[in-house]
Amino acid sequence: MNDTKQVWLVRYSEVFLKSEPVRREWEKTLIRNIKRVLPDAGPRRERGRIWLEGEVDPEVLKNVFGIVSFSLCDVVPLDDLPKGILAFSERHGIAEAATFALRIRRIGKHPFTSRDLAERLGDLVRAEYPHLRVDLDNPEREIFIEIRDGTCYLFDRKIPAVGGIPLGVEGALVALVSGGIDSPVAAFMMMKRGCRIVPLYVGLEGYLDETNLARTEATIEVLRRYQPDIELLVVEDAYLARARRVLDARGEERYTCLLCKRRMYRIAAEIARREGAKGFVTGESMGQVASQTLDNLAVLTDAATIPVYRPLIAFDKEDAIRLAREIGTFEASITPACGCGAVPARPSTAARIEAVRALEEAVGDAGDVETLKVRPAHNMRE
Repeated sequence: MNDTKQVWLVRYSEVFLKSEPVRREWEKTLIRNIKRVLPDAGPRRERGRIWLEGEVDPEVLKNVFGIVSFSLCDVVPLDDLPKGILAFSERHGIAEAATFALRIRRIGKHPFTSRDLAERLGDLVRAEYPHLRVDLDNPEREIFIEIRDGTCYLFDRKIPAVGGIPLGVEGALVALVSGGIDSPVAAFMMMKRGCRIVPLYVGLEGYLDETNLARTEATIEVLRRYQPDIELLVVEDAYLARARRVLDARGEERYTCLLCKRRMYRIAAEIARREGAKGFVTGESMGQVASQTLDNLAVLTDAATIPVYRPLIAFDKEDAIRLAREIGTFEASITPACGCGAVPARPSTAARIEAVRALEEAVGDAGDVETLKVRPAHNMRE
């Protein structure tokens, strides 16, 4: 039985690089975010590290933005380090290895160098296990020792985490989400850069059905691993049906997607105003579909009254799929759904803004979004 005290060592990178006032605030945010998902973790700060001394679920901790990696450590007083390194080595199966290395990091003043200590402890371990050889380049076993003044922390594993910067330090963004592969990935990428996400699903009356909403809800449920308080908002909008009647009558069906997306941009801006968000994010990627050509993205951006962020703009589809698999949204995104029935056979790929504005004027009410009702997705099913 191991009676040695153990704590979790939490590492972060970008937080540490900030100025002292910013770093303190970001550390506080990171600790609040840890407490939110692990209320019994007992976090404390100490010179570039966060320590957790309570109950920790590693599967939860690895999804906290701002954390690069973490380790479960044995806590050993400096005076007991020789005995502690032998006990740690035995418990962690060093006898089964042929080569090993000790990695020492010190903070504080000590009457020895890290190299001298590594040599002394290495000799001690090899005396106990004569078959072992030191290999600093590619060892079978590594033991890390972090010494802080008179306390040592021993570990042999660094568990990778999601990284990024603490969720919320950059404010909030609305995310236009459809449940496909791209939009949840785009939302995740902005979460990783410190943005709390307000996901928004625009239901196109007459063209989308419950299968689309259900798929979107499933992807947002996956993103809840990274933002526990995330809540999908839903707006039902009849504008596209009105627009399509005008476009069909004029033989201008090719502009359908552009008018639809410009309307979505205006809805996203209105929801951002209501939610206090600083912009909105989309899953658009350069040239992936007709509405995402360079010309048409300019036409879409013309309708944006607040900043629009496109983190996937230079991704190809395989990039988005790879990241969707990594974050867990891929399987939800490929569940069957009806798809949009309004997509024209030959959409415009290089629309002129003057023509699009004229069509919007003919349809009317393109910017009339202030009275739209928004509901949480779970209320839609009650």
